[in-house]
Amino acid sequence: MNRRRFIGTAAAAAIAPVIGPTIAVSAPSKPRRLAVSAASYGIRQRLSRRKDRPADVPVFHDSLHFLEHCHALGAGGVQISVRNWADGDAARKLRERAEEYDMVLEGQIGLPKSESATAEFERSVRASKEIGVRILRCVMLGGRRYESFPTRKKWKQFQQDSWTWLARAEPIARKHGVTLALENHKDWRVDEMVALLERISSEHVGVNLDTGNNIALLENPMQVVESLAPYTVTTHLKDMAVQEYPDGFLLSEVPFGEGFLDIPLIIRSCEKARPTVQFNLEMITRDPLKIPCLTQGYWKTFGQLSGRVLAESLALVRKNPAQSLPRIEGISLTDQVAFEEENNRKCFRWFEQFQAG
Repeated sequence: MNRRRFIGTAAAAAIAPVIGPTIAVSAPSKPRRLAVSAASYGIRQRLSRRKDRPADVPVFHDSLHFLEHCHALGAGGVQISVRNWADGDAARKLRERAEEYDMVLEGQIGLPKSESATAEFERSVRASKEIGVRILRCVMLGGRRYESFPTRKKWKQFQQDSWTWLARAEPIARKHGVTLALENHKDWRVDEMVALLERISSEHVGVNLDTGNNIALLENPMQVVESLAPYTVTTHLKDMAVQEYPDGFLLSEVPFGEGFLDIPLIIRSCEKARPTVQFNLEMITRDPLKIPCLTQGYWKTFGQLSGRVLAESLALVRKNPAQSLPRIEGISLTDQVAFEEENNRKCFRWFEQFQAG
């Protein structure tokens, strides 16, 4: 059995208690229910931390409130931060409610970036396991590669550091029987990420596949899916729209069916590689991201990347130009929250129609 097949079988077994008894080579016995990543409610999450927000703007009070909202939306689960899950009473209530609603719980956790952070990381992993979580999404880089590193040397140091963090975290995940799901977070190009996964070579380290992020690194989104699907245990499913601008192109999440990604093909490809894969909506409502691929600064971390890569990416953008991209700048907080909610509901309506065939 090769490593990819081994990871697929082991990871499927690890998450089976959460999403139901499923054998890695068989399809789920009941219709899929789309889950929700917390970033889909980024506006409301940010407002919940602001003391100066208007009194009539709805916010989430805690993880349980978020889960309740997503349940009302029709979600089959949530992917949320593990912060404060060591609070036994709050964690118990969250687990009980998730079980009552038959909802999957996935965590989001920060990797231990120092020896002193290791004990806290393990406490969070243990607390997550105790409330039924088997998959913990994590990222190496919180920002974007082309914005975070002014030189290739800095990027190389980040690569070394990332290995240290992952090597520190993997034994803890293995000890507690959970899977760390690394997101392709506008940091690693696919060949770099696969190399990292092959190096760690652990059934307790897989991928949280974001279906849109690597467009910002000038990679074809369908090729990214095909390359990472064998390692994927969970996802951030999203559709994307693009427009050119003088320094490159603009990139935006949009509701399913409104962008240029082939979402049905992406879903089928992920299911083929991993029948038990979890689909989490990540519909981030925000202003378009600038991908300044026609500036010198953008290229500083990429070494000898071929000019063909740029040409193919720009051709993809020009083939799929959006007439308009979503924006929140200049609209009221109340309208921002309403816009975010409607975008998420559009995605759920699309997914339900897709499931209905």
